[in-house]
Amino acid sequence: MTRNGDYFISVAGRSEVARKKAADMLVSIHADEAPNNRARGASVWVLSNRRANSELGNSLEQHEKQSELLGGAGDALANGADPYLSQTVLDLQFGNSQRVGYAVAVKVLRELSKIGNIHKYDPEHASLGVLRSTDIPSILVEAGFVSNISEERLLVSDDYQKSLAVAIHQALRNYFTQHPLQAAPK
Repeated sequence: MTRNGDYFISVAGRSEVARKKAADMLVSIHADEAPNNRARGASVWVLSNRRANSELGNSLEQHEKQSELLGGAGDALANGADPYLSQTVLDLQFGNSQRVGYAVAVKVLRELSKIGNIHKYDPEHASLGVLRSTDIPSILVEAGFVSNISEERLLVSDDYQKSLAVAIHQALRNYFTQHPLQAAPK
């Protein structure tokens, strides 16, 4: 958890908060809206390849950010004589981040389907800023549509919010139980 209240954090700031807290996963939870007031159900979004490649390119151009994204080895790699090594490490890190994000998104959708309607049964790809971290696997969960009166009632219900939290937690737990995190070398 990066916050315990209802206050605004900029899109770029969300990734920075996650990075500073050494987050293993960034999950952003939202409520959707559509012109069609019959639209309903949850969906999960992951970063599109186009946006991801753009973000990776931007990271490679910024020495300071590149060092940050590379973690503990950042200074050694970023200051090294071989820029291709840094690029390769970032590419591998980014590829892993995308794979993990997609796999977690699939598990979140599976768990959400147990408690309510699903709008899109496969993870959607988008160029959303909150998903742009190339070093932290990220997903955006659209919990339902506030433009649908019956779904809006659910979304403001404490019981349903708890069910959403439990479903997302279970999906994360399932993923990380099946794919334990590797401890960083000391």
